Amino acid sequence: MTADELIALARAHRAATPCTRCQSLVCKGWESVPGGFDLSRLSRVGTLRDPQADDPTLDEYHPAGTGAWSADAPIALGWFPYNRCDVWQCSACARPFLRYTEVGGYYTDERIRELQAHLVVQPPT
Repeated sequence: MTADELIALARAHRAATPCTRCQSLVCKGWESVPGGFDLSRLSRVGTLRDPQADDPTLDEYHPAGTGAWSADAPIALGWFPYNRCDVWQCSACARPFLRYTEVGGYYTDERIRELQAHLVVQPPT
């Protein structure tokens, strides 16, 4: 998906509060998917992965000094972890999210972040 498509998707969801199906996802910044959350409540609607990139960068984009877990960190297309994300929506209210799987030496962690239009940026890679 492009930056324009992401922004349009985020702006299309205008509900002031999440519906009962996705209200447990409190994730303005990256969070681990809560234990017990039924991921089948979300529908995949796109990807931010570049099919031409076999080994996408692990570099992050934080020009204002934010960190990966910051609620105001930019959603920087082409940069980690967004270059490994798929785009999802709540199947009931269409609230949009980004998801990726963090893989470490001895663990995997499914991470999720709510898509917010004002944070989407397309910096040079």
